[in-house]
Amino acid sequence: MMRVRLKADGRIVEILPDGSERALANGPASAVARSLPGSVVVARSANGRPPDAAYARGVRARTRLTQAEFAARIGVPIETVRNWEQGKRSPRGPARALLKVIERAPDMAFAVLRTDDGEGATEETRQVAKQGT
Repeated sequence: MMRVRLKADGRIVEILPDGSERALANGPASAVARSLPGSVVVARSANGRPPDAAYARGVRARTRLTQAEFAARIGVPIETVRNWEQGKRSPRGPARALLKVIERAPDMAFAVLRTDDGEGATEETRQVAKQGT
């Protein structure tokens, strides 16, 4: 029986009998490992957070923005980003789609989300936007 675990940074590792870990390739090989009969996929990452939390944190980390800056750029309260990253809430629907766009094309996503006239932006969003430019 193969045991695998999703790490906080999104990697999938195999748990060896001695307790050590061996990295599995991301992509088709990891999908095969998860679908093997008798394999156990741990529902939470190594730090106890659900996989959605690791995903949300990873997307934000790749943008090199703080939680406050990231929240301001995507137009959500900072508590929303915190809840995603702590596993209290999971990004669903439009939020998940936005995270996927940011993951693949962050500059383009932030350019589209930026408002030049400040319309629809909160005061916090405007302040962070001024600092970021």
